[in-house]
Amino acid sequence: MRIALVTPCRNKAPYVEAALRSVLDQNYPDLDYGVIDGASTDGSLAVLERYRSRLSFLVSEPDNGMYDALAKGFARAEGEIMGYLGADDLLMPWALSVVSEIFSEFPEVEWLTSAYPLTADAEGRIIRARQLPPPRSRDFFRGANLPGQAWRSAGWIQQESTFWRRSLWERAGGLDPELNFAGDFDLWCRFFKLAEPLSIATPLAAFRRHGAQISSTQASAYAAEALAALKKHGGKPDGWIMSRVRDVFRRLGISRSGRSCAYDSAQGRWRHAGS
Repeated sequence: MRIALVTPCRNKAPYVEAALRSVLDQNYPDLDYGVIDGASTDGSLAVLERYRSRLSFLVSEPDNGMYDALAKGFARAEGEIMGYLGADDLLMPWALSVVSEIFSEFPEVEWLTSAYPLTADAEGRIIRARQLPPPRSRDFFRGANLPGQAWRSAGWIQQESTFWRRSLWERAGGLDPELNFAGDFDLWCRFFKLAEPLSIATPLAAFRRHGAQISSTQASAYAAEALAALKKHGGKPDGWIMSRVRDVFRRLGISRSGRSCAYDSAQGRWRHAGS
């Protein structure tokens, strides 16, 4: 399946080459991968130029932030499956083939995310693997995946590990260019109104922590914008007591879970609940 992947970049010279290599070295045969650079001044463009021949497109010009850059990128990128990777983050070597295989095997799946989002340090070493319960719309709109609120949240949905069909993107209206921080969370809000995601038991990507990205320097602003997006789309976060009750029920296996998928090695194929 053709995959449209975009990387927005601005002043990420120490990290962007590793991000590009994590995609390009997979040698996925039907990839439309491009980079939109926001007129970097730190040497990022020199790094990007070395990979121009392997990219579908490379644009470097002033923009109005990450979501403006992504809008430009997705207007150029073609492919039925879509996703984006930050210039300081990493795809796992098997990610594109796994994503393509699952979307091909299950045409009813409209978007998916990993149950095992990874965290890398500044050197690109994997330093954490957490388990995210399979998300579902009912819990999502009750605040179960809000960032920055550990007492309420079962874990936020990692953007780097999330992919979707273009048809869902078009029905949802794409990213909101007016947002500055939590455009991904706002997109999940609109996706959840249209389809339940599939959670797969395979790590797909790593978020790199280095202290200079938006999620580190503007963590409170990101959390506030995500909470505002949830409320705008009709969500109402649970209070402390109900959040604890929901968490206990989930841990005991009493509450219903979202859709999940794992590889059946005996049969040599992916299987998800109900398939």
